[in-house]
Amino acid sequence: MIASKDWHRHREAAPMSPFLSSAQRTEKWRHLRLTLDEGVATVTLARPDKLNALTFGAYADLRDLLAELARERSVRALVLAGEGRGFCSGGDVDEIIGATLSMDTAQLLDFNRMTGQVVRALRECPFPVIAAVHGVAAGAGAVLALAADFRIADPTAKFAFLFTKVGLSGGDMGAAYLLPRVVGLGHATRLLMLGEPVRAPEAERIGLLSELTEEGEADARAAALARRLADGPALALAQTKALLTAELDMPLAASIEMDAATQALLMNGEDYAEFHAAFTEKRAPKWRGR
Repeated sequence: MIASKDWHRHREAAPMSPFLSSAQRTEKWRHLRLTLDEGVATVTLARPDKLNALTFGAYADLRDLLAELARERSVRALVLAGEGRGFCSGGDVDEIIGATLSMDTAQLLDFNRMTGQVVRALRECPFPVIAAVHGVAAGAGAVLALAADFRIADPTAKFAFLFTKVGLSGGDMGAAYLLPRVVGLGHATRLLMLGEPVRAPEAERIGLLSELTEEGEADARAAALARRLADGPALALAQTKALLTAELDMPLAASIEMDAATQALLMNGEDYAEFHAAFTEKRAPKWRGR
């Protein structure tokens, strides 16, 4: 579902990629709700009666939506939220766990690769992603929040990496890669092996949260941060996100070289020149994301 904002107007104003295929943009998404507001996308998991439990279709929609938004360059920040009493309770027990019991190995590998593609899309899309969390964020829901660039939660938030509790590895969907890099190996080992819930105050203490809000304010704070990011230098933010991901596994020398190449590229851009002009003229920069 597209919000009342004029998507076509916004799409035409955005710096489109010249490498789009002949495939048409998706007008309606069956398993989530999408709203757009001048460079800010809000993707809401909208299955509140099931605590926004994920289905095969929901995973596929998230994967494909993120790819479309990345190609079209119409979004500068994205908020991922959940409708109702919680953020996301993970994979639907009946529709996914029940169904996977009858799948063969090839089908199971396809499914697990698809869920991982969602996490890769969140990490690799060229705009910041903010998870607005209230209530439960469990299983795959916890990993979706983990894969965001920012996690803003209110005191009702509760994170639980439940995979071992259903007899699977705690390293699902890249969790064993991402979580130690966010909270450290010790905390990650405890959370992934034991699957015990982590409430918002502890999540903030161990570094899992970017911000802990007052109750009921996570969505508003996430929207405010998304607006701040969307109004900023989009290309610089995109490159910062790319470097944070790429340099996790690089030696220092390679990281410094990549930083140098990136800065040289950005110094040749319009936004860098615009900052100097704005500074000289004693005004706020007018960022164009170029």
